[in-house]
Amino acid sequence: MIQIKPEIFQEVLSAYDLGEGTITYKAYGEGHINNTSLVTVTGKETHRFILQRINTDIFTNPKSLMENICGVTSYLKDIIAERGGDTERETMTVVYTRDGQPYYTDSTQGAWRIYKFVEHTICLQQCRNTEDFYTSAKAFGQFQKNLSGYDASTLHETIPDFHNTPDRLRKFKEALAADTMHRAADIPEEIDFVLNHEADCSHMTDLLAAGKLPLRVTHNDTKLNNILLDDKTNDALCIIDLDTVMPGLAANDYGDSIRFGANHSAEDEPDLTKVNFSLELFEAYTKGFLEIAGDALTPLEIETLPWGAKLMTLECGMRFLTDYLEGDHYFAVHRPGQNLDRTRTQFKLVRDMEAHWDEMNAIVRKYAAVAK
Repeated sequence: MIQIKPEIFQEVLSAYDLGEGTITYKAYGEGHINNTSLVTVTGKETHRFILQRINTDIFTNPKSLMENICGVTSYLKDIIAERGGDTERETMTVVYTRDGQPYYTDSTQGAWRIYKFVEHTICLQQCRNTEDFYTSAKAFGQFQKNLSGYDASTLHETIPDFHNTPDRLRKFKEALAADTMHRAADIPEEIDFVLNHEADCSHMTDLLAAGKLPLRVTHNDTKLNNILLDDKTNDALCIIDLDTVMPGLAANDYGDSIRFGANHSAEDEPDLTKVNFSLELFEAYTKGFLEIAGDALTPLEIETLPWGAKLMTLECGMRFLTDYLEGDHYFAVHRPGQNLDRTRTQFKLVRDMEAHWDEMNAIVRKYAAVAK
């Protein structure tokens, strides 16, 4: 995170009308991409806001980024209002500048935005139990269902080819051919694993290109810590971190949740005997997701959900392996070989999924029938 001078904070805050009172701010949250602060305005009433400096090294076009977010949150507010929900708590609210803009560019060309703070919520960094994973499934299922009528083709790609698995394969092959760090000779098993799955990489994109799968609004970072829960009921309220909202496949959002959550090990666990795909967690998530989103998805979208889980896990492993071959310049590493350990955990999960492929498909069919 970059260090921001107090005078820049003051410049940015003065660009917004946050109400009368004393304004204070402090660093907030556990995110690693954007600089995030909690802003408190204390007057006759107290109001809180989330202030973020957008990381333009990653999100190079803040205008397109905020067009996506404003379009999606505005649409969600209409959907939520139609069913009598709380539009202030069930989706994020962008605060516009005094000039009516969704973000502010400071004197150093930094891009900033403000959201209203959603009060009386908690954000979990990891599942405490299976029920938490089930709750997260319902939350992302609701997100998918609420946006099923949104024209995904109108969204900008904030990170081009983010979940384009064939493109990730291409980049892996380029890194392998270059072998700039001379590491390829030591990892033949991992290289063979990718090359042996080459045909799998285009399975979903081929279906999309053939018009058999629809383009959807996808979140692309469907982890538990991107959900706000009511602090009294533990019910899911609001999906946050919308920077990677883009056009994509519903199975990718579902699959990334499974990749991240349907196991009990750390992402960089060096002992692969501790890395195991959990059918129990897979079933809990599938149940929750299809209970909510099942009637908004096509039969083929539902049928290919296991492919989403497998390919998102394979793709993530390829990304870790590509970075390892290129010298660990993208994913932060804190010890030698960490990206290789990350690669191996993902590939172990893929192997486990393949071993349980029939059970995974049976579980999806079971809850698809209930959803109908």
